Amino acid sequence: MDPATLIGLVLAFGALVAMITLEHSSVMSILLPAPMILVFGATIAVGLAGGTIKDFTSAFKALPGAFLGKTTPPQSVIDQVVGLAETARSSGLLALDQEADNVKDPFLRGALQNIADGTDGDELRMLLEDEIATEARSNRNAAKFFTGLGGYAPTVGIIGTVVSLTHVLENLDTPATLGPMIAAAFVATLWGLLSANFIWLPLGSRLRRLADLEADRMTLVMEGALAVQAGSQPRLLGERLRAMVPAELLPKVGAKGKDGAADTAGAAAKSKTKTSGKGKGKDKDLPEAA
Repeated sequence: MDPATLIGLVLAFGALVAMITLEHSSVMSILLPAPMILVFGATIAVGLAGGTIKDFTSAFKALPGAFLGKTTPPQSVIDQVVGLAETARSSGLLALDQEADNVKDPFLRGALQNIADGTDGDELRMLLEDEIATEARSNRNAAKFFTGLGGYAPTVGIIGTVVSLTHVLENLDTPATLGPMIAAAFVATLWGLLSANFIWLPLGSRLRRLADLEADRMTLVMEGALAVQAGSQPRLLGERLRAMVPAELLPKVGAKGKDGAADTAGAAAKSKTKTSGKGKGKDKDLPEAA
């Protein structure tokens, strides 16, 4: 679980509350039902109007994933594929059909079943690439929906402010109430900007990032499965798959191990130089041949 979205939203709203408190104001001054209902209700409504019912339901079904942020570490994918490559080299490609029953990932399971069935490599690549493209398009539609809400919200907030200011102008004969009414009118603009930049746009960016990570994972699985089908050597396959992953997403090798290796190499080189020097000295002391 990656709680980045939850932590970020809590910190953002916490900063807002801190600002209101430091200015000796009250949080209740911005928690006005009328502008909040307009901003949130109308923003979601126009977002629905700009797409389909399926887009709407799919986007909100993706919300739990945005907060949980469950992603598969690339190294675990690499280890799994390398293990399958070892099975294929020792027991043959038909053994992958049995291995597929123990695989939870439907994408990898389908790839293994096709390999065991003898599907041509080029046809299998086309099939897997189409599946990746379809999944990525579906995931990015949810991100696009929330990004669209982030574009609508500020304008809806301005509409709410204009409506409230119209009501203010109708009550110019009561100057004592103009200040609170004008302040309340701008709460709609505030919530339009807040909802866009504190909720909708971060959710859209988060879902888009998760969609990219899932597409990268599926691509890693595809390349690994095709290499297994081609009979790639497991160790070489692992190195190739690791080369496809950014270094920051892979587990870091301990600095101690690297330094230890360097120290060992340095000691060996120093010992070799020292031995070579001794040998040269001895040769120098020997009497010259006639």
